Amino acid sequence: MKCPFCSHLETQVVETRLSEDGDVIRRRRQCGACDKRFTTYERPDVSFPAIVKKDGRRIDYRRGKILESMNLALRKRPVSTEQIDAAIERIEEKILNLGVREVASSRLGELVMRELKKLDKVAYVRFASVYRSFEDLDDFKNLVDEVRR
Repeated sequence: MKCPFCSHLETQVVETRLSEDGDVIRRRRQCGACDKRFTTYERPDVSFPAIVKKDGRRIDYRRGKILESMNLALRKRPVSTEQIDAAIERIEEKILNLGVREVASSRLGELVMRELKKLDKVAYVRFASVYRSFEDLDDFKNLVDEVRR
């Protein structure tokens, strides 16, 4: 494994941990040249369905895009990286369990909103306000009222 700091090719595994559900292996590594530490993750390489956008375009599923969206909604909120990773794992599991070759982006967005609602109500409202592109304040008020219940 190449060091991300100095590009040295010799790194040593210092610690290995299995995730709670056993799907991911987390390894702490240390570079043999600069002694800096970094983390790598091993997960199975699975073929995800294509995402069908509202305009009909088909794009490849990208975990990073969901992570960016969730991080933006969760900015300055008290939610750990581990909780976010677990939420994304649940979303991916649901997508794979659908057993289809294509998933509508709206379905994916709903799955993200459901996970954000469990993690943090403020993040859920942030994401939903952008995702659902409200036309007026009444739509936004209805969403906030829904969260309060």
